Amino acid sequence: MNIPIAGVSATPDPSALPGSNVLQQIVNGVDAWALAITLIGTFVGAAMWAVASHTSSHHYAAKGRMAALTSAGAALVIGAGPALVNFFAHLGATAR
Repeated sequence: MNIPIAGVSATPDPSALPGSNVLQQIVNGVDAWALAITLIGTFVGAAMWAVASHTSSHHYAAKGRMAALTSAGAALVIGAGPALVNFFAHLGATAR
C-alpha cells in the first residue's frame, strides 16, 4: 500500500516573525565584535611574532605566527560566512 506524502516547502522570510529585525541587529553586532576580536588577535600575534623573532625566541615566534595566521583565517571565515550560508541554502533549495 503506497501512502502519498504531501509536498512541503519553505520560503525564508525575515519579516515573517516578530522580532526578526532585532535578531538581524544581534547578528550584525556579533559579526562586528567577532571581527574586532580577530583584529586584536592578529595584532597581538604579529607583535609577539616580531618581538620573539627579534629576541631569537623561536618557540614564541612560532606561537605568535600561529596566533596571527589563525586570527586572520578566522576573519576570513567570519567575512565569508553569510555567503557560504546563502550558497548552501541555494544549493539545498535546488535539490529534489
